[in-house]
Order: sequence, then structure tokens, then C-alpha cells
Amino acid sequence: MSRVFGWLLDREQRVFRYVNRRLRRTWLDRAFGIVTHLGGATVSIAGTLGFALFAGSNWQRVGWIALATLAISHIPVAVLKRTYRRLRPYQIWPDTFTGPNPLKDHSFPSGHTTAIFSALVPYVLEQPLLAPLLLPIAGIVGLSRIYLGLHYPSDVLAGALLGSVTASCLYAWIP
Repeated sequence: MSRVFGWLLDREQRVFRYVNRRLRRTWLDRAFGIVTHLGGATVSIAGTLGFALFAGSNWQRVGWIALATLAISHIPVAVLKRTYRRLRPYQIWPDTFTGPNPLKDHSFPSGHTTAIFSALVPYVLEQPLLAPLLLPIAGIVGLSRIYLGLHYPSDVLAGALLGSVTASCLYAWIP
């Protein structure tokens, strides 16, 4: 089992290094610096609350589900961050590229990725034709977290899974 774990850890580090160091471009620095905020508290809460309050009747219902998913999904994020006190990549590797003012809390799982998947998956479940538009946006937010040196790929994958599963369960549960 330790060989498998070691192999996975090696692959994750390689993916991280590739995204964080080898993809480096000035325009990506700017783009990911902006896009990453779509998963931040201000944008995700304001966006879901806006839909919940002001969208048409069916979309308003989905907005409330997205808002509830956003709130509920961050409970396990907080628990996991306290349980698995994983240092952020830039705290381990000094040559990691980061944007200004990198976060100092724990890395696992990615809260931004959890938030964006929590906020967007209910809309995809309501209207599957939105999947080709919304899921790549969510994926790009996750990728931005790696690019900016704030998360490992497994942090982002865990956040995407956590947000998507929470959204799916609430969407199925709330009429």
C-alpha cells in the first residue's frame, strides 16, 4: 500500500509542478488571478444569493439550493482542514509561484473549489445543457488554485467532489 501511496504522491507533485511552474505565462497570471475569485466567499455568496432572490421562479428555487449547498458544504471543509493539517505547496517548496497575499490556513480540501462546484452544480442538474458552460468554469477555478500555488491537485479534486456530492444530494432532497 505504501508503494501505491508513494506513486500517487509522486504523480501529484509532478502535476502540481507542471501547472504551477511550466505553464507560467503573464496572461495566465492575470487570468487565474481574477478567475480564482469566482470560488471566493464574496462572489459565490453574492452570486447564489442574487439568483435565490431575483431569478425567475424555477431558477430562484435552484438559487436557494445552491446557497444551501454552499453553506452546508463548508462544514466538512472546515472539519477536514482542522483534521488534516496539510501545509500549502508554497509552504513546502520555496520556489512555488504564488500570487500576492497567499492564504495561510491549511490546504486540504480546496474551499474555493468546493464553493464553485457547490454553487454551479445545482444549475447543471436543473438544466444539463448548461454543463458545457458551467463545469469548465468550475474546473478552471480549481486549476487556478494549483496554478497560484495554493493547493495540490488532490485538494482541488476533493473540493470538486465535496461540492458536487453535496449539491447533488440537496438537489435530490429538496423538492
